[in-house]
Amino acid sequence: VQLQASGGGLVQAGGSLRLSCAASGFALYHYAIGWFRQAPGKEREWVSCISDSGSTYYRDSVTGRFTISRDNAKNTAYLQMNDLKPEDTAVYYCAADPICKGTREYDYWGQGTLVTVSS
Repeated sequence: VQLQASGGGLVQAGGSLRLSCAASGFALYHYAIGWFRQAPGKEREWVSCISDSGSTYYRDSVTGRFTISRDNAKNTAYLQMNDLKPEDTAVYYCAADPICKGTREYDYWGQGTLVTVSS
C-alpha cells in the first residue's frame, strides 16, 4: 500500500501548481483523500479532503483558490492550487482514510512534496 505525492515546485505568488497523489496496492475509490501541509516550524495542518463519493471540503484560507479532485480510473487524486501565496509554502502530504477528517488520523500517508511560493 503506497501513496505517492508529486507536483510540488517553486512558483511565484499568484501562480498555480497541481499536486498529484497516486495510489498503488489498493483501490483509491474506496477511500477519502486528504491533503495536508506542514510549513517550517509549524504543525502539519489539514488543507482539503474529497470523500469517496466526491464531496469536497477545504480549510477557509484556501477556499476559492484550491480545488481537490479525484480520478478513480487512474487511482489518483489531485490538488489544483491557484493564486498561490507565500503563506502556502509548505511540504504537502496526501493521505487516505475511509472517511474525510479534519484531523491527522488517516490510515495511509504519502511522502511529502515541497511547494515554495516566492513573493
